[in-house]
Amino acid sequence: MANKSKELQIGDQIPIFQLQNQNGELINIQDFIGKQNLVIYFYPKDDTPGCTKQACSFRDQYEDFNHLNAEVFGISGQSVSSHKEFAEKHRLNFNLLCDVNNTVRKQFGVPTNFFGLLPGRVTYVVDRSGKIVHIFNSQFRAEEHIEQAKNILKQLE
Repeated sequence: MANKSKELQIGDQIPIFQLQNQNGELINIQDFIGKQNLVIYFYPKDDTPGCTKQACSFRDQYEDFNHLNAEVFGISGQSVSSHKEFAEKHRLNFNLLCDVNNTVRKQFGVPTNFFGLLPGRVTYVVDRSGKIVHIFNSQFRAEEHIEQAKNILKQLE
């Protein structure tokens, strides 16, 4: 089934959304716009090898993102309990947001891979105004998402 949403591009404003995090708290992205840069990354599934590697890289470099005035959000379609288990198991120190119906994934137009069978792995770097300044789409180079995001954030500061 094709994703009919238009893929957001560099220069587009991100949609305003609210999702629960791994602790069941409702996170409103609008609370961060105007204050910080954002790194919003969509990943396929909790506790799979590539997603774990990516999440742990964000965890290990989270302080670097703080120094670059950026907040990190991981988004996938699993439940609060799945995210909580994943976050606790790997001591994740940032918000994992539950997009159970893939509503936000569709708003961003995140493409699927492998003939639509696997949710895409895409990272968006968003400036303080809520505008997308960088997009990195790679299913298999999970850790490269972190390096690319940091390099773009350094240019923003």
